[in-house]
Amino acid sequence: MPYQPRVAILVPAPDYEENWHPAFARKAAALAGAGLAVEQRMWGNPGDLSGFDLVLPLFAWGYQRDVACWYALLDRLEAEALPVVNPVPVLRWNSDKAYLTELAAKGVAVVPTVEVAALDEAGLSEARRALGADEVVVKPAISGGADGTHRVMPGAPLPADALGRRRLVQPLMPGILADGEYSLFFFGGRLSHAIVKRPAAGDFRVQEQFGGREAASDASDEARTLATTALAASPAPPVYARVDMVGDAAGKLHIMELELIEPSLFLHFAADKGAAFGSAVARAIVA
Repeated sequence: MPYQPRVAILVPAPDYEENWHPAFARKAAALAGAGLAVEQRMWGNPGDLSGFDLVLPLFAWGYQRDVACWYALLDRLEAEALPVVNPVPVLRWNSDKAYLTELAAKGVAVVPTVEVAALDEAGLSEARRALGADEVVVKPAISGGADGTHRVMPGAPLPADALGRRRLVQPLMPGILADGEYSLFFFGGRLSHAIVKRPAAGDFRVQEQFGGREAASDASDEARTLATTALAASPAPPVYARVDMVGDAAGKLHIMELELIEPSLFLHFAADKGAAFGSAVARAIVA
């Protein structure tokens, strides 16, 4: 029987509240289709990883809740020179949304962002003035799944969990309510598929746990160009990537996030059901 490369997918602890198993099954099936043997390891305590041909942090969900543990894992993966995709420098860079400032400095259209080291009412007011926006979104710089993300209306008090904490302040982009958030998926540098995610009525968050819903979408030329330009700023070419973007009042697209660590890939929307994803990962093993 030919050798099957062993791939470790990092997953949450058993008590993690979100149901990640259906998405895991789709990704595992795509990897198995590419001839890879898939095993699970908890990201917070993965044990010995030296016997694997590749480590994938695809389900390191909740890392934003234990940042010290997450960075310690990245340090360990790097120190042991373990084969990781995406590469550790990419994972570390993508962990903190301060990368948005770097993208903006390189001329990439991103959602305007003001970072406040210890948020208070004065800092929020100053951020509003800098952004020219009364209605804003406040979020942690290290976050996932919209954890700690709040829509703050004019005159509303500062969210209690943001007080005195390092936070990013952004304008509420009109496109999120009018059209939704677009996601483009790239495997091995090539566009695979695209979707649009829309929030539930009365909400601004597009995640499924908040009532968000997804639909297939065609990626416009503008979206493709913006996504490839943003990905080119990554410390190394990502093997897999999800690029989230949203329109402003004029419809111009801006990068919301680059998801290069543990993104939902929505492979059921891909015409090939993830074959390109599996092939890209398999090629990374022999590279």
